[in-house]
Amino acid sequence: MIQVQNVTKRYGKTLANDNIDMTVRAGELTVLLGPNGAGKSTLIKCICGLLRFEGQIAIAGQDNRSMQAKRFLGYIPEMPAMYNMLTVEEHLQFIAKAYRLEGWEARSEELLRRFELDDKRKKLGQELSKGMQQKVSVCCALLPAPKAIVFDEPFVGLDPHAIRQLKEMMRQLKAEGAALIISTHLIESMEESWDTTHIMRAGRIIETRPRSAVEAGESLEDLYFRITEQELPPAQDAPPPPWVGGGAAGGNMPVAENVPAGPPQAPAGGAPAPAMPPVADVPAAPGVPAPPPPSGGQEGGGL
Repeated sequence: MIQVQNVTKRYGKTLANDNIDMTVRAGELTVLLGPNGAGKSTLIKCICGLLRFEGQIAIAGQDNRSMQAKRFLGYIPEMPAMYNMLTVEEHLQFIAKAYRLEGWEARSEELLRRFELDDKRKKLGQELSKGMQQKVSVCCALLPAPKAIVFDEPFVGLDPHAIRQLKEMMRQLKAEGAALIISTHLIESMEESWDTTHIMRAGRIIETRPRSAVEAGESLEDLYFRITEQELPPAQDAPPPPWVGGGAAGGNMPVAENVPAGPPQAPAGGAPAPAMPPVADVPAAPGVPAPPPPSGGQEGGGL
């Protein structure tokens, strides 16, 4: 259903996606995982035809930039983009007209009800919270009943009821034969329903693992951290400096010549040693005020 072949994306000298290959079959839920900056959102935007790239991407056998492919594809971005002066209801009407849908009203009502938006249908886009805008974005993407759906951090901003409804809809869409790609940092939210995971780092897919190949008892989160967190080698003691060890070659530290071994000593005959100048007599560095002289008997003045 979704085929990605040799996809490379550069931003100037920055390589955001490096020769990516990925396939998502009908009825399969694929989870895209990786740290920030791994290239997940860039890959998603390439799949959705929002960025130019090198390589090939097909949706249901159609080039992803073609109108046929766009009719099959639904996209829920990380940041919802709404028209400020359109109501919730008008957003759905706009999508229905753009896709030339027929008999869409019943599905629209079901989506509004499931995401608790039926009483917000007259609200303008600019009047909605981030979570409400995300709900409207999901409804607009699912209204045409797409065969391939891409979610970029879909749970961010949603309340617990909406998260539950969205997870149920994902399972329903999967059962109906849709191909789903979900990019998320909330790994535990996909624990029950994922089929395949692609783990990305530094613009590459470093691991592809179907659910059937995961070790018994290992969670998706455990798998992710096992792949992405490589243990550092144990710290080793630093080698001793060359002057330590006595008999080793070059083992003795050379002694500087003409350097006094300690404080000035009294010369033979009992003459006193030369006195060290007081702190106040030491010239200050340029731009740094000299320290004040001792204050004698004032409180806190003596050492």
